[in-house]
Amino acid sequence: MDHITFLVTVVILTALAFDFTNGFHDTANAMATSIATGALRPRIAVLISGVLNLAGAFLSTEVARTISGGIVNDTLVTPGMVFAGLIGAILWNLTTWLLGLPSSSSHALFGGLIGAVWVGAGRHGVHFDEVIEKIILPAIASPLVAGLASLAATYFAYRLTVRGRGASVDRGFRLGQVVSASLVSLAHGTNDAQKTMGVITLTLISAGALAPGSGPPLWVIGSAGLAIALGTYIGGWRIIRTMGRGLTDIRAPQGFAAESSATTVILTSAHLGFALSTTQVCSGAILGAGLGRRLAEVRWGIAGRMLIAWCVTLPAAAAVGALAAVMVVYGGTIGTVVIALAAVAVATFIVIVSRRHPVTPGNVNDERTVTVRSGTAKANA
Repeated sequence: MDHITFLVTVVILTALAFDFTNGFHDTANAMATSIATGALRPRIAVLISGVLNLAGAFLSTEVARTISGGIVNDTLVTPGMVFAGLIGAILWNLTTWLLGLPSSSSHALFGGLIGAVWVGAGRHGVHFDEVIEKIILPAIASPLVAGLASLAATYFAYRLTVRGRGASVDRGFRLGQVVSASLVSLAHGTNDAQKTMGVITLTLISAGALAPGSGPPLWVIGSAGLAIALGTYIGGWRIIRTMGRGLTDIRAPQGFAAESSATTVILTSAHLGFALSTTQVCSGAILGAGLGRRLAEVRWGIAGRMLIAWCVTLPAAAAVGALAAVMVVYGGTIGTVVIALAAVAVATFIVIVSRRHPVTPGNVNDERTVTVRSGTAKANA
């Protein structure tokens, strides 16, 4: 316990705060289509998702090991660098949540860490070959694979039920969605909660509390799972609306196909240790489901904005993480306090702005557009 200094404690708490934002930012991944089709009521959906996110956190630790000892050199990392990287990730998560854009919480975390470690430890502190192999390539391939699988599954779902009664088919697929959405939640907990486990483990290794190459202790697994579960239960209603109603018209067979395809891709990647973005996987699956149903409307404008958010997430979070690292690494305690206060101020401002046009369980299924005027993001029903 001598290694658990005040700074290490602050970093662990900040990591759990990121995990919480990851939960409400990514609730849409699992439950947006089920809420949109009426398969689950909004509050019931986020409750189920939260419980299964917690359960999923205990299924694997391969992704956590990728982060704690894969993308950065754990012998060169300090708790201050990890803290700076987390600040970049949290602020990007909150910004995209305000805009209702389903960007990648995972890439926000990776970007923040890469930027902070690069500033604090130099170029050799980042394993760029691992970044390309375990992050960049899966980011390109996973939404395409999920989208194609979902497109095919949607097509065959409609072909196989073409002679069935519409109401009966719809009711059957809604029941199926309860299972498929639950599996996405379980997969999300398995994949995304591990990223915070990896960050906390990396912090403990950098502080000397764990040996290099160690996996996450049980208390780290439990706390990360609980944090993401609580965030999930809060419900990221703005992003749920975008993915459920904004990207395409979703019906029960499409929702079932999208969720099943996304679950397969996420669980497979988690087993292999690929720290991919569940947001990108689920968005690709929803888009594929839209293309798989004849005459379904796909809103390419919103899809384009999502693609832009995906592309800029990692470098944007890296830039914020690098800026924070300059203050933390070279400013010492004073610099760390300044960055912490600045982050709290920005987060508070974002929350205040979000209350001007709230999205709640009551209006989450309304049509949605995103406009940006005078630097203020507005989500209009």
